[in-house]
Amino acid sequence: MAIAKSPSRVSLPCIDKPYPAILEFLAARFPGVSRSSWETRITEGKVLDEAGLPITKETPFVPQKRLFYFREVADEPRFLLQEKIVFQNDEILVACKPPFLPVTPAGPYVNECLLNRLRETTGNSNLVPLHRIDRETSGLVLFSINKETRGLYGGLFLNGTIEKTYEALSVVTHNPDATNWSVENRLVDDDIWFRTKVVPGAVNARSQIKLVDFENNRAHFLLYPLTGKKHQLRVHMSGLGFRIMNDRYYPELLPKQEDDLDNPLQLIARAVKFTDPVSGKEMEFKSERKLLC
Repeated sequence: MAIAKSPSRVSLPCIDKPYPAILEFLAARFPGVSRSSWETRITEGKVLDEAGLPITKETPFVPQKRLFYFREVADEPRFLLQEKIVFQNDEILVACKPPFLPVTPAGPYVNECLLNRLRETTGNSNLVPLHRIDRETSGLVLFSINKETRGLYGGLFLNGTIEKTYEALSVVTHNPDATNWSVENRLVDDDIWFRTKVVPGAVNARSQIKLVDFENNRAHFLLYPLTGKKHQLRVHMSGLGFRIMNDRYYPELLPKQEDDLDNPLQLIARAVKFTDPVSGKEMEFKSERKLLC
């Protein structure tokens, strides 16, 4: 049994028909965890309220309150590839993530994630990711170190004042009829919860895509996401007819298989560039990870 070293947090939502007790909410909110498992965790004092006190099975559901719990998985996979710290000062840490390592605890991963590995490596439990990239994607991720300036760096992403550059490969059977694309549409969660789909409506996802090389049916792209929706670049590339190499989610969902470390998704968060909101200096960082030749 693997138990997370730090707690996860969930906020109780404002809903028309509140649950009679927190236990019912947890069982509905996390269908992958049985009701009996939640009962056991609560009985063992592993679910805490905002004051750090254990709840009971009868604790009432109160909207906008927060709960803390320690995630558990029966058999957590071991992850052999190593992350790399690219930059660190008193305010931020920039790390390069290998493919298949989640940024934060998810699914069968509780301690084998970039956040917890960096907290252990640096001894800094205050590390907080400022953004996310997909588990299958490799490349740069920024973390906040200083609580006092966290909002300033988070604002870089919220306000779109950070430049992000990705690289991708796609197998293309025809000569592309353009070299630059601007994609704008509306992305929402798919019926399959871990996928994203395009729907009509107000635009909430924007990307700039540039073809930089095309040889032997293999196309090399630079991608510039102007927003940060889940799987945005993968969906936008797929919509243009360019499936990113080794993408098992788009355009169609392929059968589940073990992670292939020799053939990861060919999408890398290559570079970030921004004006440091504390020092005022121009900052630029690049990943040295390689795409498949």
